[in-house]
Amino acid sequence: MSLDKDDIRAAVAGNILTEPQAASLMALAEKRRGTRENMDGLDEPFELFRGFNEVFIVIGLVILYAGWMGLTGLNIFFSEDANLSTLIYGVISVAVTYFLARYFTLKRRMVAPSIMLVVLMLLSGLQIGASLANLLALENASMTGFSAGFATLLLAAFYAMFRIPVTVFFIALGVFIAIGALFVKGGADAPVVSDLFMLTNDGPFAIITIILGLIGLTIALRFDMSDPHRVTRRASAGFWLHVIAAPAIVNTIALTLFEAGGVAGQIVLLTFLAAMAIFAMIIDRRSFLVAGIGYIVAIAIAFLEGNAAIVILILGLGLVVLGAKWEGLRARIMDALPAFPGKNKLPPWGLTETSL
Repeated sequence: MSLDKDDIRAAVAGNILTEPQAASLMALAEKRRGTRENMDGLDEPFELFRGFNEVFIVIGLVILYAGWMGLTGLNIFFSEDANLSTLIYGVISVAVTYFLARYFTLKRRMVAPSIMLVVLMLLSGLQIGASLANLLALENASMTGFSAGFATLLLAAFYAMFRIPVTVFFIALGVFIAIGALFVKGGADAPVVSDLFMLTNDGPFAIITIILGLIGLTIALRFDMSDPHRVTRRASAGFWLHVIAAPAIVNTIALTLFEAGGVAGQIVLLTFLAAMAIFAMIIDRRSFLVAGIGYIVAIAIAFLEGNAAIVILILGLGLVVLGAKWEGLRARIMDALPAFPGKNKLPPWGLTETSL
């Protein structure tokens, strides 16, 4: 049994629904019925703002927080003189951010202001964490780990209340920083950037990167498979987890293989990147591939010097080809693959022209 527009109009005439309720119900039905099929090339949903008014509000929130920092002496980074007063100011920031989220997120359903409020909640959480750490006489790695851990727990509670997708990105980042700080506290040397991605470097950080990346990927896939047509915020949360899981996995393995050098190492590297491209098409997540490749390009420029141009040229060519032929390639890959657990929970394929 299903309801059509005439049924909804009859419900309005019978005073069962109000006109605004009827309009919202029809909009929801249209979105659930046609969002996926009406997307150009079944593109991957992505939204940062819905209009300039949202940008206008974000600018206002930034100025508001800047004025609050100037008035109270708070700063974005850990305050060296964090104390009881900065703790109280941080708590006030959290409370104000919470009530703003109730309005802009729950009532107005705005995208960009909600993202900005997540950032403000993160900064407030770091401020409270740093203040508590200072009051507990914690220093260096202990202070960093405590502050990151506190902010992560605060964001987890914020996500439970408001379900803003980008929150999971910062939660994952906070977990990584907190765990890394624990290892530094335990005696490991403070890492440089290459330590986070090179398995050949000393220290546990590259291994931590891969493990957390795999955990993030697993959670992202659970989000994706619960919403294969990608019309809810679960899919958007999956998007942000892919953005942070992809570089953790792809960069670590790819840059380690590149550093190994030699013809064999280069062949294995190209094979690995091709496998990641196929995996990204199977799960229909361009964000997974772009995030991983994007970070590889950035790190290649920073560390590979003259060889970076070759890497960038090959990756750029691959991305252009994949972007042009994504749906056709994906349909052929999915048709060729045998049945496997979860295949029917992946986004539909073969809904558009598949000729190459």
